[in-house]
Amino acid sequence: MTRPPSARDVLVLAQIVDLVRTGVAVTRPELESATGLGRTVVNERLREGIDLGVLAEVHPLGTGSRGRPSRAVRLRTEAGLVLSASLGAVSLHAAVSDLAGTELAHRFERIDVQDGPEAVLRRVEVQFAELLAAVPERPVWGIAIGLPGPVDVASGRVTAPPMMPGWDGMDVRGRFAARYAAPVFVDNEVNLMALGEWERGIPRDRRDLLFVKVATGVGSALVTGGRLHRGDSGAAGDIGHVRVTDDPTALCRCRKTGCLEAVAGGWALIRQLTAYARADRTPILAECLARTGRITGEDIGAATAAGDEVARAAVARAGRITGTAIAGIVNFANPGTLVLGGGVLRSGPLFFEAFERAVFEGTIELAARTLSIRTSSLDPREGTTGGALLVSDALFRPSALPLWLASGSPLGAAPQLQVAT
Repeated sequence: MTRPPSARDVLVLAQIVDLVRTGVAVTRPELESATGLGRTVVNERLREGIDLGVLAEVHPLGTGSRGRPSRAVRLRTEAGLVLSASLGAVSLHAAVSDLAGTELAHRFERIDVQDGPEAVLRRVEVQFAELLAAVPERPVWGIAIGLPGPVDVASGRVTAPPMMPGWDGMDVRGRFAARYAAPVFVDNEVNLMALGEWERGIPRDRRDLLFVKVATGVGSALVTGGRLHRGDSGAAGDIGHVRVTDDPTALCRCRKTGCLEAVAGGWALIRQLTAYARADRTPILAECLARTGRITGEDIGAATAAGDEVARAAVARAGRITGTAIAGIVNFANPGTLVLGGGVLRSGPLFFEAFERAVFEGTIELAARTLSIRTSSLDPREGTTGGALLVSDALFRPSALPLWLASGSPLGAAPQLQVAT
């Protein structure tokens, strides 16, 4: 290519790239029909897209409308890489994907988010370095970080997280932007999980989706019309600290009482059943406590599977309380699909069964009529998948493409691309 495309040509090329990426039009005749442009203009823009390394031609699909093989074009999803990390209270999932959000490699390790941002984010950086070393070398075009606390999406900073000491005001975007030239997107981890499950979950019914994560804590996120609902200030979905009881002994880690998380979260279950084990009310968990000095979520799952009635009653109660709280959200938001995810899935089916039953019992008939309730089909990769898809959408949405197409890479346009999506 002898000269960069003009601003007008870039706008047309952006339209073509969007049509190709979404699969609406992938051949020259289809692009001419979809854009209303002539053959010469379409061919010129396609040549520019190919020269820039954004598009590529593929083998003919068959006979076109003019009697010749119709050569298709595709987005070069291999042109760049996307790094994504999904952090829970005690878990870190990291992945590297192509520009279509297809995972190329994945890593998992246990962390403790209460160790503070320096220690935890250093582990993310280590994981990213190992992931990049595991795939063919290509530039990083974007990064997504999901955190288990409130995030100001516009600035990429953590905002007053109730259970993350030392994280308040942490400029997560700035840290990774200083290391990589790519745009960085920071969000709540459950938002990323919801987006991943909506876009890539099975079945792919494309209805509004409410995702509920029950692990150490409790959180939720809503996807409506394919877009995340974050609310006015980004606090939407923080159901873990909705008050569900007046019991003054239900002290939450946020220092308030009666929160859903304080009676149904994983840490609350562990606390309750540890006390029961010490009182020898649950022999199986008492043996675990004596052997290892602590009780884990996996231990609780094993105890429920073995028929421990005390453990089963505690898990069922937590599922019922969570389901009752979520029923109110279902009545208000009227999603078509409700997905339960998080570490609670590893405890066996008991929680989900109690959860599902309570949701339907508390939901009005019209909201329940077509409601589908299921467990996450991407567990435990929904967060990293959603992160990769968030980046892809931010880079390739029609309003973003003109910001970087002329250079063939988004790396020089990070400040403009790093806006609330």
